[in-house]
Amino acid sequence: MSVIIHKPTSPARRHSSVADFSMLTNKRPERSLVVIKKKRSGRNNQGKITVRHRGGGTRKYYRMVDFSRQTRLDQQARVIALEYDPNRSARLALLEYPDSFKAYMIAPTGILVGDMIIATRGKAEVKAGNRLPLAYIPSGMMVNTIEMNPGGRGIVARSAGVGAKVMSVEGDFAMIKMPSGEIRKFNAQCLATVGEVGNSDHRLIRWGKAGRSRLRGIRPTVRGKVMNPVDHPHGGGEGVNPIGLKHPKTPQGKPALGVRTRRKKKASSKYIITRRK
Repeated sequence: MSVIIHKPTSPARRHSSVADFSMLTNKRPERSLVVIKKKRSGRNNQGKITVRHRGGGTRKYYRMVDFSRQTRLDQQARVIALEYDPNRSARLALLEYPDSFKAYMIAPTGILVGDMIIATRGKAEVKAGNRLPLAYIPSGMMVNTIEMNPGGRGIVARSAGVGAKVMSVEGDFAMIKMPSGEIRKFNAQCLATVGEVGNSDHRLIRWGKAGRSRLRGIRPTVRGKVMNPVDHPHGGGEGVNPIGLKHPKTPQGKPALGVRTRRKKKASSKYIITRRK
């Protein structure tokens, strides 16, 4: 994938770019794998805002992605389409199994329409799109959509252009270098998809104007220092003042910007070898 820069016919167009969709083969999603996505606008089940600056945006339909591929182990699937997904930065690959069953997966770099791929708990060819245990993936390979526990869903390294690196396999554990730089131990029987996630140029897109952010469901962000003290801990003062506090804080008064939020006694901390930078 690449990024397209159009002729600057307006001030916004001059400073924006768009993704290249020429590699996609389907304009419409598979109807059997689509559900209506209800808008939440950053609110939880009590109606309280838990994520600020969310709301509006264009209507989206959610594609039901198979992040585990557990129900079709040891069955060859053919890639019949590459598609766009409005709910994530990565592209999707539409798979078709011998019994005509269809499923979506995160499309890794290098996968093409017509490729045959497989998910298995045994050994398989190490090529883009195949899903197999970390124990059978050679050191130095990039993987994505990794399980945290054997038999679970793939939840690690799913965004566009990211991948985790298999450092080594020692006994029951595999050492994985995460996209953040953290080195962590995973159970060697956890499944992972070979290859980096595709659409790596997504990070290079320049959105150009506020209207494109509104279409994505992102509302304006106001700095705390220009608010009143009643609205934000950074507020108050005359003119362009600094925050006036020793440390940055959230609107709720909790420490922010670089403060570690991970619980010190979290059980899974023993699997972290090197913290992220």
